[in-house]
Amino acid sequence: QVQLAESGGGLVQPGGSLILSCAASAFTLDYRAIGWFRQNPGKDREAVACLSSSGGSTYYSDSVKGRFSISVDGAKNTMYLRMNSLKSEDTAVYYCAADPRRGMDITAQVMCVPSSTQYWGQGTQVTVRS
Repeated sequence: QVQLAESGGGLVQPGGSLILSCAASAFTLDYRAIGWFRQNPGKDREAVACLSSSGGSTYYSDSVKGRFSISVDGAKNTMYLRMNSLKSEDTAVYYCAADPRRGMDITAQVMCVPSSTQYWGQGTQVTVRS
C-alpha cells in the first residue's frame, strides 16, 4: 500500500529550526516530483517547497524562500523539509506529497499545484510561538 508518513513536527520558538521527514512506503521517491504543503483551518492548502522529478529544480513560496530547504535521500526513500528562522505565521499542518508518475518530467512548479491525484501524507503539526 502506497504510503507517506511525516514526522518531526512540534512546538518551536520564533527564530528556531525544525526538520520534517517524510518516509515513503511501497513506492520509490526516485525520479518523482515531490513537495511540501501546509494548511491552516479554513484556508486552502498552499505549496511551500517542491522539487522536480529530475531533481534539478526547486520551487519555494515567497514566504519561505531563503529559510526553508527541500531535499530527498534516495537510499532512505525519505524526503525532508529543513525549516530555519521560523515565524509564527509558519504555524500550520504540514503535508508531504509525491507525484505518482515516476520517470515523467514534472517541473517543481507543476508539482506545487496540489492535486488529489498526488500521493499525500497524513500531516504533521508545526506550531511556532514563544
